[in-house]
Amino acid sequence: MASVVGPETMRSDHPPLDRAVLQGFYRRMRAVAPAAVGAIERDRADDPTRSFADTACGRLARSLDHDGLRALGMWAHHWCMRFYDDDTLPGLRLVREIAGRMGLGWTADEVRWMLRESYAAGPAAEARFTLPLAAARELAPEQFPAAELALARRSAGEPPAAVVPRQLRRS
Repeated sequence: MASVVGPETMRSDHPPLDRAVLQGFYRRMRAVAPAAVGAIERDRADDPTRSFADTACGRLARSLDHDGLRALGMWAHHWCMRFYDDDTLPGLRLVREIAGRMGLGWTADEVRWMLRESYAAGPAAEARFTLPLAAARELAPEQFPAAELALARRSAGEPPAAVVPRQLRRS
């Protein structure tokens, strides 16, 4: 596996996250990492057409509460963004499955952290915005700056959100 991250891909134009918040993220991700590595390795050796629920990653995801599932998603996102190649297919599937789940209680800091990881990965990692954009959709507009979200959507190749003139909005 080769890393797609390099010093030239790091973005310094975002304010840093609080160190204690980051340590909490890493502590939570370290708690799920051994099980995640094992599940991804088992799924790499298994039938890729098996339904997600019947995979090792699917069983792991089912066993976790919302906090654990967010930590698993952040870990898988981090791992897939660092090592983006054919070996990550089960990890990418896990990221997509977690991105498809609503109501996990994502925080603005978690979304910001994942977006930083996505920007650092660069365009080689095509699915780098899948999970952070899905998580950002759960946040209230006042929790996450619209400009930051628009930049991420543009970077992901998504069309800009439709602008509705104030006169046409429903109250």
